Amino acid sequence: MISSSNRALIVVDVQNDFVDPNGGLSVKDAPTVIPNINAMVAAARDEGRLIVYTQDWHPETTPHFAKDGGVWPVHCVAESWGAHLFPDLLVADEAVFVKKGTGGEDGYSGFTVRDPETKAESDTELETILKRNSVEEVDVVGIATDYCVKETALDARRRGFKTTVYRSCMKGVDLQAGDAEAAIAAMADAGVEVRDA
Repeated sequence: MISSSNRALIVVDVQNDFVDPNGGLSVKDAPTVIPNINAMVAAARDEGRLIVYTQDWHPETTPHFAKDGGVWPVHCVAESWGAHLFPDLLVADEAVFVKKGTGGEDGYSGFTVRDPETKAESDTELETILKRNSVEEVDVVGIATDYCVKETALDARRRGFKTTVYRSCMKGVDLQAGDAEAAIAAMADAGVEVRDA
């Protein structure tokens, strides 16, 4: 990987509830991509690049959850085991963390959250953090391909960042068969570079 001070790594939602088989919204085979993500983190750390970890961080009651009228089972409740980063994930010492959905919003993208009822969007601090560090390019890895990785990568492109995703560093929910592949196609169509590794 080429060292570049204007390039950052965004690690999306590698949390117990998404990765651990006992998690509230576990993604099949998610643990298999953790070594690949760790290699990306190690390379970025060794090159002194900015590394940002995003985390879903929901209140106990939110219209995002099915029990409160939403779509998803309860997951990533703030401070719970499920919300914490998966223990096998390499976490760089100088990393920055962006928590999303803290007010009960849908938080698919690391850049934005959306009120699940009014659909009004607002920004997280991610873009500000990247610009403050003179970032122009981002690598996006994590869980899940067809939701938070896709939305984070699409938002990065919309905001003018050169964006790359890696098939070996993400796993999809595939709520409907083929969702992950459709997400990869949508990212590519939007100008996101898709690499195998």
